[in-house]
Formats: sequence, structure tokens, C-alpha cells
Amino acid sequence: MSEVRADQKPGRRRAVPEPRQRRIRPHRPQRPHRPAEAEPPAPPAPLGRATETPEPTPPPKPARVRRWPGLLLRLLWLVLALAGVAAVVLPWTPYDAPGWVTPAGAVAVTSTFAFALAVRTGGRPVVVGALTLALSLAAVLTGKPVLLAAAAVSTATIGAVLGVMVTKPAARVPGVARECLLAVAVALAAAFAANAYEAPVSTARAGYLVLGLALLGALALAYRLAAGLHGLGRRGLVMLVSGLGLLAVSLAYTEALGHWGSPELVDTVERATRDLRARVGAVPRPTEFLLGVPTLAWGVSTRARRRQGWWGTGFGAAGLAVVATGLLDRRVSLLEAGLGTAYSLVVGLLLGYLVIRADSFLSGARGRRARRAEEAAAHRPEPGRSHPLL
Repeated sequence: MSEVRADQKPGRRRAVPEPRQRRIRPHRPQRPHRPAEAEPPAPPAPLGRATETPEPTPPPKPARVRRWPGLLLRLLWLVLALAGVAAVVLPWTPYDAPGWVTPAGAVAVTSTFAFALAVRTGGRPVVVGALTLALSLAAVLTGKPVLLAAAAVSTATIGAVLGVMVTKPAARVPGVARECLLAVAVALAAAFAANAYEAPVSTARAGYLVLGLALLGALALAYRLAAGLHGLGRRGLVMLVSGLGLLAVSLAYTEALGHWGSPELVDTVERATRDLRARVGAVPRPTEFLLGVPTLAWGVSTRARRRQGWWGTGFGAAGLAVVATGLLDRRVSLLEAGLGTAYSLVVGLLLGYLVIRADSFLSGARGRRARRAEEAAAHRPEPGRSHPLL
């Protein structure tokens, strides 16, 4: 049977469209399969100095201003400080001077040292200097034992803390020795000034009081300068705990030996002390050569690389406190006090050298060439001696 087309049927006609051909898309080459990228390996856990908190970026330097007012102020301070030191040292020389010269020198040293400490710690130097001047003048003019004792203790404490604060970082051993000598010189000047007040104080009580105040003040400043305890590091924490433990053991042993030691043991220790004093002229002070000078040397060296070295520098105030109170005992001659300080400084620097080398060995700088490379790379900046640290 034949099929009838639409245009041949009666009625309405509708065109039937031709069947459309299917469009065939050209074949696209299949992209090669890419394997999933492997995740980068996790970085190794930080160790040693990598765990320390990085230092913040220093603020931009202010616009340059005229420097002559600051230079004149530093020159005036230096003249007053040197004049005060010369006045308090004068009674230990064969030269005679009026009776008011030595107390005036003590007042000058106390006031200038307090002013310098306020400048260095970012305080109010004018207010601090004026208040210190008024209090020390009142002690000298009234002659009251309580005020004289307060002036002597304050002078020794200020000198011990200032000796720590005036140091600068040093990467090499000669620079470390220079900074320790400067700190001891500041404490010696404070010792002469404290002696010049002629305060009727107990040597043992005044020594413990100055030691406690100076150590607390220096560690409080170190806490701020070293950005707290969180960036101390493992070796810094060991140094902090060791310093506190050594100080506590040395003080506790001395007191226990004097109070509860057997007469034979006490007599043996006193006989050895007398023999050593007769042979070399003086006895090194344990707090100074075991704790103060070694930690100060380690702190000055470490500050050239990282700010956590301020903790060791703060412990140096313990040794400087012993130096600052060395002349309060009237029974000790100037020669014996000077020799004791010199022996303690030499032995302390030797121990500090060993501590610095041990720290360098543990840090990975093994060998002379590695140490020289590390010392050349140590360039952590700090403000100058006459500029504030905070």
C-alpha cells in the first residue's frame, strides 16, 4: 500500500520538514590524567633558638634635631659625677680637705647615679634626680641615723642596678671583659659614696637588704627588656633557675654554717680564710665570682644575639651589690676590699668564659671558625649608654 504524502491529502496542508542530519562533533583528544599533587611535607618542629619570640621591628627614628643641648647635659652630668667620685675618694688619700667635701660628694654621686638610672630605664630623670637630691641633702644636713642609713643603702642599690644597666652587648670575649669592668667600676664608685655617709648600719643586714633590692630591681627591668618569660628558651630557663638556686644555696649555707655549724667546722673554715688572707691579701667573695660576674658576662655576650640575655645581665646585680657594700664594714681596709674585688672579678671572668663557650657549643658553633662566623653575625643593636632602653 502506497503511503500518501501530506501535501496530497485533502484539507489543510502543512509542510513536513525534511529530517535534519545529526551533527557530529569532531573528536577531542583526551587530556592526560594528572596525579594529585602531593602535599608539601610539614616543616620540622622548631628547636633551640627557633622557639624564641622574634624581636619587634624597631620604631622609625625621629627627625634629627639639634644635638648640642643633649651633649651639654651629658657633659654636665659627667663633670658632676666625676667631681662627686673624687670627693668621696679623697678621704682614702693622704690629702686633706674640708669636712663638707666628702658628704657633698656623696650627695652628688647619689643624685647623678639616680638621674642616670632614670634616663636609662625610660623614667623621669628630672623628677627622680631632684627627689634624690632633696632626700640625700636632708640626711646629710640633719645627721639622723635613720636617714643616713637609708641614703647609704639607696646609694649602694642604685649603683648596683646602674652598673648592670650601662652595659652594652659584646660578641667577643675582650668586649665582654670591658663591660664587666665598667659595671664593677660603677659599683665601686657607689661603694665609696655609701661609705662617705658614715651611716651606723649593720654590715650583714645592709648587705642582705642591698642584695635583695638590687636583684629585684634588675630582674624587674630584665623582665621588660627580655619581653617576659615566654621567649626565655630552654637554656635561658636553665640559667634562670640555676642562678636562683645558686644564690639561695650560697646564702643559706653561709647562714647555716654560722648558726648551726659545729665548732670544729667553723674553726676550720675561719682558719682557712685567715691563711688565704695572709697569703694573697684578701678572699674572693662567692656571690660575686660564682654568680654575679659569670652571669653578667654570659648576659652581655648573649645580648649581642638575642634579647633574652638580659636575664643573665640582671643576675649580675647580685655580684655588684656585694661590691657596692664592700666598704660599709669599717674593719675592712681599702687594700683588702680592692684585692677581694679584683680576685672575684678575675675568677668570675674565667667562669663566665667557660659558660659562654659551653653555650656556644650547645648552639652548634663548634670550632674556632664557626665561632668567628657567629661572632661576626652577632649584631643585635641596642641604644647607646646615655639613651633610654625602654
